[in-house]
Amino acid sequence: MNSDLIILGLIEIISALTIGIFILALTFKIVQWVGKKYYGIGDYNLAYSIFTATIMISVGLMASSVIQPLISSFRLLDLQHNNFMLALRFLGTGAIYITIAYGVAILIGLVSTFLYSKLTPINEFEEIRENNVGVALMISSIIVTLTLLTKSGVELLIEAIIPYPAGPPV
Repeated sequence: MNSDLIILGLIEIISALTIGIFILALTFKIVQWVGKKYYGIGDYNLAYSIFTATIMISVGLMASSVIQPLISSFRLLDLQHNNFMLALRFLGTGAIYITIAYGVAILIGLVSTFLYSKLTPINEFEEIRENNVGVALMISSIIVTLTLLTKSGVELLIEAIIPYPAGPPV
């Protein structure tokens, strides 16, 4: 039994749950605040709830792109066999990767909404405020599609910043 891998697995599970809950709660609060402050959208609006859920799904999908690079990074850190330092580095590196993925997910949500609003003659948020579920579903499908299309690029970007040890000269 490899105790370092067990500890690493437990740290990954606990940190993923903690960070996942934090970023989803933060995303929910931000989207709700923006809806109320800038668009006057109330709490019981199905169209805006669909839009909010889509932003949260986008953030979750993008954050999931961090998992494989994170595992690769921690396998490299595992070489040092110092469990406390490994845990601290895991949390620090994971926070950096999650921040990158979170930023990209928010950017995708903004770009998706902006593009859709420029391509159509209607005011999307006015329609969402009036509980037009069809418009919310259209914006949602654009956000999810762009998230899926950019997810592997974010994963590659994160892979590129992993400090892999230098190999032998070619």
